[in-house]
Amino acid sequence: MTAEAKNTPATGVQDAVRAENRAPAVNTAGKPAINTAGKPAINTAGKPAINTAGKPAINTAGKPAINTAGKPAINKGEVFTSFDVNAFEIPSGRDEVWRFTPLRRLRGLHDGTAPATGTATVEVTPVDGVQVETVARDDARLGQAGVPFDRIAAQAYSSFETATVLTVGREVEVAEPVTVTITGPGEGAVAYGHVQIRLEAFANLTLVIDQRGSGTYAENIEFVLGDSAQLKVVAVQDWADDAVHVAAHHARLGRDAVLRHFTVALGGDLVRVSATTKYDGPGGDAELLGLYFADAGQHFEQRLLVDHSQPNCKSNVVYKGALQGDPASGKPDAHTVWIGDVLIRAEAEGTDTFELNRNLVLTDGARADSVPNLEIETGEIVGAGHASATGRFDDEQLFYLRARGIPEEEARRLVVRGFFHELLERITVTEVRERLEAAIEAELAAVGA
Repeated sequence: MTAEAKNTPATGVQDAVRAENRAPAVNTAGKPAINTAGKPAINTAGKPAINTAGKPAINTAGKPAINTAGKPAINKGEVFTSFDVNAFEIPSGRDEVWRFTPLRRLRGLHDGTAPATGTATVEVTPVDGVQVETVARDDARLGQAGVPFDRIAAQAYSSFETATVLTVGREVEVAEPVTVTITGPGEGAVAYGHVQIRLEAFANLTLVIDQRGSGTYAENIEFVLGDSAQLKVVAVQDWADDAVHVAAHHARLGRDAVLRHFTVALGGDLVRVSATTKYDGPGGDAELLGLYFADAGQHFEQRLLVDHSQPNCKSNVVYKGALQGDPASGKPDAHTVWIGDVLIRAEAEGTDTFELNRNLVLTDGARADSVPNLEIETGEIVGAGHASATGRFDDEQLFYLRARGIPEEEARRLVVRGFFHELLERITVTEVRERLEAAIEAELAAVGA
């Protein structure tokens, strides 16, 4: 089943691949972005930001990257989007947004050769104050949080039959966590899904998305937050070893809305989660957290975009991962990818943002790629920064612990526990936090750390 395209189709051009922009920064009206002094936005060298060729950013096909208006993309937030899978070209390893992903392991999700052959099961724990609906794909609410920005997200949108919608009404504070359990279609089967979470103004909800089972599964998950709504969500990817899971998370925050989004990757052969956060009004606050632990042969990829387009909004990003490979296993290296894009548009004065990614490599046969990106189109901000680090065990920490009589194996465990503690303590659902702590201990026991 193919959904009708809801915006301008692509003209043979992939998602934007933006080199460091050397053309003068422009706003949505096509004019140079200006700061409060009425001057064009400039880079740290005091010159208009331009790319190395002084031309619009181009994709790997050598054509100008375009946005939904068919014009050259001017920043990370202006990539092409469409509900129509046929509007996207088939990805290749030369495309910037796919260059880290082993396409052959996607089992056809990316090239149209994976029709749905099964169904994923979606179960929701009944809780007072939460309305749960199963709706047809033509429900007018679907797609409100965002439009697919790559071919797999569009394939998922074009292929699901029914969607699950959770709604919390205005000023309703849900007293206990709600769990949405999504079980894959089974080994050898393919399924597509769609879930939308809606919080009306001043609503409050804590949500757990528990994803498990086998098979190949692609989905879109939407988070629509009304003015002053507050949502805490923990999405746990605890798939079986054979599973392939590709997800697009779309979040849209109203005025003064607060989102706490936590994604966890523990299981699966290949897991790729792309999370986009956008603001519909001033005062929005988004905290995006991530934890992943990859073993030999696993590929975990986390990609995010925080698009600051409103004044006086905040975002804080902290992702941490551990990797352990086994060169003797014959499996590919454990591989993690983190891409963190933060865009501060010219109109987003008063923005306060920071992003951090840290990776701990426990053994040989493991590789972590980390790419933070920060685009700033106005100088009138509170603060903006990013940091990234990948390394092995800290010898000084191990020496300190062993000098106090702690065996090396236990010392290594303590270091890893401390590495993840900052994130685990932010999970307010006790059962989920304890489950993740136990999973980390099991991973460490497997490698003898």
